[in-house]
Amino acid sequence: MVISQKIQFRLNVLFITVAVLAITFLSLYSLGYLDELEIILAKDNYIFYWMLLVGVFAEIVAGSMGMGYGVICTTTLLFLGIPPHAVSASIHSAESFTTAAGSISHIKLKNVSKSLVKKLAIPAIIGAVIGAVSLTYLGEYYSKITKTVISFYTLYLGIQILSNAFKPKQNKALKKETNLTRLGVIGGFIDSFAGGGWGPLVTGTLIKNSFTPRFAVGSSTVAKFILTVTAAVTFFLTLGIQHWNIILGLLIGGIITAPFSAMLTAKLPVKNMFIIIGTLVIVMSSITIFKSVF
Repeated sequence: MVISQKIQFRLNVLFITVAVLAITFLSLYSLGYLDELEIILAKDNYIFYWMLLVGVFAEIVAGSMGMGYGVICTTTLLFLGIPPHAVSASIHSAESFTTAAGSISHIKLKNVSKSLVKKLAIPAIIGAVIGAVSLTYLGEYYSKITKTVISFYTLYLGIQILSNAFKPKQNKALKKETNLTRLGVIGGFIDSFAGGGWGPLVTGTLIKNSFTPRFAVGSSTVAKFILTVTAAVTFFLTLGIQHWNIILGLLIGGIITAPFSAMLTAKLPVKNMFIIIGTLVIVMSSITIFKSVF
């Protein structure tokens, strides 16, 4: 029943999005702007279409594993040579919409603890602003070094994802004490600065420390939405809008796939997904590090 409600909500979001896109397409066609749009979408070696595929793939992974969207998008964009500050700005701009849909869904399904969201979101906002401002400066003036550092971080995340496939089940009888303020600040900073990592760090820590899984995922998703909007606004104020074709591709790809993520969660072999995604992130991060250093 819960899954069917979630699917129905996301299908409604998909229907509205498709309707808006159809109206926009018809309007551009009637005004004679369609040819110009095709030229714009073909810019930067058709990166819009590549980002469309990345958005679909990342959302499939996030839907089946509960994490990985930012890691996959960041690794791919760095691999394609996009500057680090533009990478994080693009991802957070697109995620502002996809995390909003997920947050509303979790709230409707009563998967959210208000106190947990508050304890995570407020420090996450602080961390996100510091991370975005830091990346704006470092990413613009020290792009090569910053790209290498972030690639090492995504390499670490790839190893963590891969190791999840072989971890034995933990005894969750005893709930461990968690410093939520510190977790929120660090999670917000890393997610904003590195373009992703909130899910593996924050959601993973909450579940590992025996928080009720549905409240851990739901509350973490809402807090993630708040920090994502904060990061996106900060990047907009410091950088303006850059690489909108990347943002649009990631956004449309994620929205198309989102309604079916609940169904995919039950059908995809999660252990194999951990192995595939972990290996992919490790290989791509290693290549990016090699290219940055040599």
